[in-house]
Amino acid sequence: MIKMAEDATNHPPNFTDATFDIVAIAASAGGVTALIQVLSTLPAEFTAAIAIVQHLAPQYRSLMAQILSRRTAISVKQAEEKDILTPGTAYIAAPDHHLLVNGDGTLSLSQSELVRFLRPSADLLFESVAATYKNRAIALVLTGTGSDGTIGVEAIKKMGGTVIVQDIKTSEFSGMPSAVIQSGNVDFILPLNEISSTLVTLVMGECD
Repeated sequence: MIKMAEDATNHPPNFTDATFDIVAIAASAGGVTALIQVLSTLPAEFTAAIAIVQHLAPQYRSLMAQILSRRTAISVKQAEEKDILTPGTAYIAAPDHHLLVNGDGTLSLSQSELVRFLRPSADLLFESVAATYKNRAIALVLTGTGSDGTIGVEAIKKMGGTVIVQDIKTSEFSGMPSAVIQSGNVDFILPLNEISSTLVTLVMGECD
């Protein structure tokens, strides 16, 4: 798994009026609908950055950013190398690229080996977020097949971060949520329609 320098001096700055600086989201099958539900109800002034791994067919150009942009007040873009994480902006992993958060709060894209036959990998995103943002990180696992994210949420918890999982009943595909729930590294198990308001409460200390 990913290794990051523990003595890095370029720690990212904390965002103003935010208890958490980043929400890292993982989704697979059924994820587009779930992401729309979560992002569409976030306020434009949401004070954390968002990084998203959505498993997509690697051979096709992704329209995820355009699809989500039309349905949310926050900014949405496909992540690019050296993007600087900004509050109120969601960054989506490019097809067939791992998405990593660096110690200085920038993003990296990588075509290193597949992890559990996947690229992008939620585990790698979560591990990089945990190493950089520690207790100011939230990991969110939505609907999907397989078990991607299970190792990553352990890293999030180990560094003092918070883990949210979509509940089985509202997940179109329960593989990923079930695997994370069974790991025991979970703080909140929520129906899809309660996730957005919970994020606002945790990050901004209020409910919309």
